[in-house]
Parts: sequence; structure tokens; C-alpha cells
Amino acid sequence: MKLTRAIVITGNGTNCEMEAAHACRLGGFDEAVIAHIADILSGEIRLDEFHFLNLTGGFLDGDDLGSAKAQANRLKNAEIAGGGEKLVEQFVRFIADGKLILGVCNGFQLMVKMGMLPGFDGNYLRQSVTLTHNDCGRFQDRWTYLKVDAASPSVFTTGINGGIYLPIRHGEGKFLCDSDSTLERINAGHLAALRYSTADYAAPTMEFPANPNGSTGAIAALCDPTGRLMGLMPHPEAFVHYTQHPRWTRENLPEEGDGLVLYKNAAEYVKRNLI
Repeated sequence: MKLTRAIVITGNGTNCEMEAAHACRLGGFDEAVIAHIADILSGEIRLDEFHFLNLTGGFLDGDDLGSAKAQANRLKNAEIAGGGEKLVEQFVRFIADGKLILGVCNGFQLMVKMGMLPGFDGNYLRQSVTLTHNDCGRFQDRWTYLKVDAASPSVFTTGINGGIYLPIRHGEGKFLCDSDSTLERINAGHLAALRYSTADYAAPTMEFPANPNGSTGAIAALCDPTGRLMGLMPHPEAFVHYTQHPRWTRENLPEEGDGLVLYKNAAEYVKRNLI
């Protein structure tokens, strides 16, 4: 039987790679490999060998050109050593092969800057949305309530009732679209899988600090129309066990943290469809 394999890319200012790999293993992946971007550019490691790609949080290139912009330019133009193949060709092939990509925080910023999301009409290299500076003008580090759109095609949020509770830590998390028509397509396709919400998950909110950045439509996560690619500003890998909850000593909580379900759903999808 083939192994289910996840890859977590590190380097150039990422962090959270160990937490992401741990979440993949807890979620049911047989292997979770942490690979430096240099190992991929050298040709030593190929994305084709994996089923689930994780783009983690951090501060790629110090966010000097805006969050993840320098890395987006690098990945779209860099060539694999010795082969004449561009790295972006591996990304495009990875998507075409029906595999999964999850971008968290800086990884979400990278996905939108590359154009992988929202991926309208199968075009994963055209940017139409962005993530920019929080309305409050400063970095936010807090926990947020996230309402799940049950109609979303997202593989990662399948089966979640109501909402989930996850931490955020970012300075550039405000979601914006290039036009009203882009937002209309996102809403019509239920591509906003998670929205910042009230504590009872009753409704999305634009109120600070429940909505920590002022995102359009309170959008916290975005998937493509296939549901196989998703980016989100909150950190699911930071809440996979109840002891990571800020009130774990005062509340009776289930052993699994709310973020683990995203990785369990990914593993189940790979086992059903790619193995």
C-alpha cells in the first residue's frame, strides 16, 4: 500500500514548520517531510513525490516587499537546477494532479500573491485578491471564533458544524479583492470557507477585535472552486491538542484541538482519492 505523504516547505523566513508537520502526522499522514526550499530548487526533492503541500506561517524575506511578495516572485520565476524546469511548473502540475495545498498565515499570503487563490477558471497564476495591513495598524496576536460555511467546497472544513476557535498572529491579514465582481464570485461559490464571527458562531462580524484585521466580508479563509486549495490567516497547527487552548486549565475540553480536523480531512481525502 502506498504511503500518504505530506511536505512542509521551510526557508527564507518561515516558521511553524515543525508544528505543521506534527499536525499532519496527528491527522493521519504516514509521512510529513520538512523540506528547505533550497532542496526543492536543487532538484533533490520534488513536489510530485507528495500528496499534500503545506505553506506555513512566518515572515518570508522579512515581508520587505509586502507579505510574501518576494517569495511569490521567486517561486514563479526560479528554475530547478540542471533540469530547465521552472518551480512553478511543479506547483501547476501538483494542482492538476488533484492534490492538496494548505497555506497558513504567511502561506496564505504567498498563495494569493502567486495567484493560486481563488483560482477562478483554472487559472492559478493570476492574482485577483490580496492580504494587506490590519485596519488597526498593528500586529494582532489573539484567538478568534470562525464561522464555517457548510456549503463551501473546501476539503479541509468538510463536516465541521458551526465553527472553530483558532489563534491568529499577523500584521497583514486584511483580505481585499480587486473588484466587486471577484467578491461576488467568491460569495456565489461559497469559497470563503471561514469568516471571523461572534462567539456563538451565529454570524460573521466586522467588529474589532472579533474581526482582528477588517477583512472584507469578514473573510478568514479562502478556497478554490475545487476545494483542494485553501489559505487561512488563523493557525490550525497551533491548536491540535487541548493543552494549547488558552483556558485549558479552566474548561473541560476534548483532547483534540479544533485545528486538527483540517489535517484529518486532508488525510482522509488523500486516502480516498489519491492512493
